[in-house]
Amino acid sequence: MTEQFREVDLCVTAPRGFRAGAVACGIKSDAAIKDLAILASDVPCVAVGTFTTSRTPAAPVLLCREYLRDGKAQAVVVNSGNANCATGEQGLRNAYRMSEVAASRLGIPKELVLCSSTGIIGRQLPMEKIEHGITSIELSSNSGNDFAEAILTTDTRPKRIALEFEIDGRTVRLGGATKGAGMIYPNMATMLCYLTTDAAVEHAWLQEELRAAVADSFNMISVDGDMSTNDTCLLFANGLAGNAPLNKAHPEAGRFREALRRVTTYLAREIARDGEGATKLMTVHVRGARDRADAIKAARGITLSPLWQCALAGGDPNWGRIVAALGASGCTLDPDRFDIFIGPVQVVQQGGAASYDEAAARAVMAASEVTITIDLHLGEAEATAWGCDLTHGYIDENTLYTR
Repeated sequence: MTEQFREVDLCVTAPRGFRAGAVACGIKSDAAIKDLAILASDVPCVAVGTFTTSRTPAAPVLLCREYLRDGKAQAVVVNSGNANCATGEQGLRNAYRMSEVAASRLGIPKELVLCSSTGIIGRQLPMEKIEHGITSIELSSNSGNDFAEAILTTDTRPKRIALEFEIDGRTVRLGGATKGAGMIYPNMATMLCYLTTDAAVEHAWLQEELRAAVADSFNMISVDGDMSTNDTCLLFANGLAGNAPLNKAHPEAGRFREALRRVTTYLAREIARDGEGATKLMTVHVRGARDRADAIKAARGITLSPLWQCALAGGDPNWGRIVAALGASGCTLDPDRFDIFIGPVQVVQQGGAASYDEAAARAVMAASEVTITIDLHLGEAEATAWGCDLTHGYIDENTLYTR
């Protein structure tokens, strides 16, 4: 972390004016695990979001899209353990009811309360439990970490971060919490992300910046190649830092942009690292592509290959799997020009086998983080994607999920 950006605690409640709370209301089979949470600002926020492109979106996604049309929100209520997806009109009514009850609890208009759900698809929400849970939640500026834990499903740990920096000579904070370990192939994994800032920001610019940050972070990760029905990324900006509203003309807009990229990239990497059953984080960097689109195709193509994911799990530097995935990715390439590196070890040179130390390559593959670098030698474009290995733990998790 550079001196310009300082890491602080409490993630989504680190920025001034944000409070959160969480309870165990009995949605999950283990009644002691927190599964319902609220995140709220003391004042209405400029709010933006990105969502799943699935043709089977969950009810809360539909609610958020509607309520965000005017670019304002003040809170979000989130449950885990039940996705409220494929639940028909009743599911949609339940999503709106969650928002309404939370709004009453907070004393604000229901249109300012967004809603998210994550968990098993096809089951109606236990609304009596949820309504009771919402009314019992106590919100605090010190409960950001509790919020980050309550939104988890098959995750093994929370993913959270907050940064502090200066805008217009004022201290600004940007916090984030996310969940996701399986069904991860965002295209906006099951992925939920909540970002908060006390910076003052103009709506149109904030939406543009969030889309760009998501494109380079969450949309560049994969655990299993399955897109979720519930993917949601929300950003709330309440302006309590008192800076001049940020827009593309603001002289310090780039500082906020960098902070946002740092936060979303960190959270995206942590999702990939915590993939169901995963033991290794995979980073794939492609350079020398003809254009950015080709670089993305190539990088994501490697993270999506189950054959290469299995090789990674076994520590096998079988670069032929990478070549196969690269060729199938749809990117433009010259089969006689590309190079491939596993860590610092070059295993492919000009499209064929390089002379390399296999023991050194195996040593790289044994680490908990493995970087693959591909140079296509066709241009200047580059892209980075993240994924993980594929182990029997993934099968175990997804054969027992609904039990």
